[in-house]
Amino acid sequence: MCCNRSANGTFAELSRFRTAFYGCLSARADAFFELTDALLCADGPTLTPVELSLLAEHQRGYSPLYGG
Repeated sequence: MCCNRSANGTFAELSRFRTAFYGCLSARADAFFELTDALLCADGPTLTPVELSLLAEHQRGYSPLYGG
């Protein structure tokens, strides 16, 4: 039971951090937030944001651009 409390506390702390971080972003906050997720989940160093956009964690698509 003590492990679940610790995990729940850690999850809550991470959730608060992510909410605060998102609040610090201004223009294109969703895109920057997803790039940050992709950067943190990447297997190794990346050289460009384009590499990050190819990772599964980066979920943004082009539907608004091409959608009809």
